[in-house]
Amino acid sequence: MMEEKIIVKRPPKSPGLAGVLAFFFPGVGALYNGQVGRFFLYVFTLASLITMLARNIGLDVFIALMLGAFYVFQIYDAAHSARLINLRAMNQEPDADIDELEQIPAAVKAGSVFWGIVLISLGIVLLLANFELIYYTTLWDLLPVAVVIVGVKLVIDYVRGGPNRKGEE
Repeated sequence: MMEEKIIVKRPPKSPGLAGVLAFFFPGVGALYNGQVGRFFLYVFTLASLITMLARNIGLDVFIALMLGAFYVFQIYDAAHSARLINLRAMNQEPDADIDELEQIPAAVKAGSVFWGIVLISLGIVLLLANFELIYYTTLWDLLPVAVVIVGVKLVIDYVRGGPNRKGEE
């Protein structure tokens, strides 16, 4: 009589190990999951937050909260990504909501360069502040102006029937 052996395939990634790696070495959980791009993004984000905290720009509490939130997020993300990798490896479809979150949306041409100009301007202003040609406190004082400009842009898009009016015909 021949016995049939059942071989249980081990999941390719351990969510627990990914979370522990991310806990002790931020970003390494993503690297363990094979997400090299996320690893570099997380290391860059962590280094940026620590640098801003060390420079004492006057927002210490806010930056410390961002650092803490980022630290907890990257641990959760490493474990969650490992779980999704395991579900796909076992040919099980993850929940539709989860799967949509993992997809990177394609670039959408909206016909507006507003956000590109905003990001370039923000980058230039932050560079000037890093070289102490302007002060961060001045930037903080001008933040309401930026909020008003973005609000006006959104209202104009809505009135013109721009991309923000999805579902209306």
